[in-house]
Amino acid sequence: MAEKIKVWFDAEGDFLEVRFSDSPGYMKATDNDAIMERLDENGRIIGFSIMQVSALSKQKPLEAELISA
Repeated sequence: MAEKIKVWFDAEGDFLEVRFSDSPGYMKATDNDAIMERLDENGRIIGFSIMQVSALSKQKPLEAELISA
């Protein structure tokens, strides 16, 4: 069965968000200042966001480890 994801891009804010679920969640910092992970109440990853997306075209690939409970 295919699963849907939702992707939002805010050009003015230079912000990208990807969600794997519509469940309520909270944002948590990662080891990369540009990436935040979205977790549900059980600590499972339900999405992530990337700030300063336009800077990615000038750098090496962006990397971060998303850790789920």
